[in-house]
Amino acid sequence: MSSARSTALVTGATAGIGLEFARQLAARGDDLVLVARDVARLEAVAADLRASYDGTVEVLPADLTDSDQLARVEARLADRDHGIDLLVNNAGFGLKERFLDNPLDVEQAQQDVLVRAVLRLTHAALGGMVERGHGGVINVSSVAAFFPRGTYSAAKAWVNSFSHWAHDEYAGQGVTVMALCPGFVRTEFHERLGIDRDSSAPKPLWLEADRLVRDALADFDRGKAVSIPSKRYKTIVTVSRLVPRPALQRLQSLGRK
Repeated sequence: MSSARSTALVTGATAGIGLEFARQLAARGDDLVLVARDVARLEAVAADLRASYDGTVEVLPADLTDSDQLARVEARLADRDHGIDLLVNNAGFGLKERFLDNPLDVEQAQQDVLVRAVLRLTHAALGGMVERGHGGVINVSSVAAFFPRGTYSAAKAWVNSFSHWAHDEYAGQGVTVMALCPGFVRTEFHERLGIDRDSSAPKPLWLEADRLVRDALADFDRGKAVSIPSKRYKTIVTVSRLVPRPALQRLQSLGRK
């Protein structure tokens, strides 16, 4: 077995699920490349990880809605001399208002982060992984993908479909692609949208990021194509497949992701 360290690139790595991925991957011995928009916060997270774990932490500031900045992340993933073994597409983007209440450019920015960036970064990463015969991609999706709830759900449904296809396509070449479908997670996501956490979902539906990521990495190591956290959400997703679409649409008043 090779003693070389693995390198993971995580987008949206300064808070919530992305930060927890960075911590747990560093704890298990991975070197890191961290991607986020906020340079000061990115540097602070990197410094903390360097102080806490034995490994290198590279920072790559980028706004994934910007084509030039996205291209820099693509180039890092495609660098054959400094290969990436695991890509975690975690960068998030949520909108509080309904479709027609949002400016079109804001809706487009959401799709740029949730769809375009996932497509382009996965494409950039897979080439080297297939050549080396090992590697993986974790695309952070959402249980919202299983419900008809606007453009956010539509984007996440695309992530699920894309991830499942890529898993089947490249598993035989040593590459695992997995969609992670969390539900409500205690992170900054809802606060940034101005959504009250206590009123957006019942307390039993809230998950902790550390447990979510731990279980997700275990599912990834088992080679799963889709990871749905907790028995609660597995049950919700199963039921969603049996409920008529009009009934599902009436659930849209429930808070987001």
